[in-house]
Amino acid sequence: MPITRSAKKALRTSDTKREFNIARKNKVDRALKSIKKSIKEGSKSDAMKALRDVQKALDKAVKGNTLNKNTASRKKSRLSKMIKKLSK
Repeated sequence: MPITRSAKKALRTSDTKREFNIARKNKVDRALKSIKKSIKEGSKSDAMKALRDVQKALDKAVKGNTLNKNTASRKKSRLSKMIKKLSK
């Protein structure tokens, strides 16, 4: 447990940030799950709509330093490749 006043404040701050980051990651995970479901079903139009939601969630996670920008970029790239394969 923190002893000094500044350490107590740092603990409170890190707990708040942790909860916020977990919520943001959960939002990304839910979006990824929905797009993968639509890809598995083979519906390209639903997948394209879900792709916008995924990209928005990933970009917000990067902006808030929850995820690394390269991680988000890699996920977006792989998802768009999966969607392109649906048309073939």
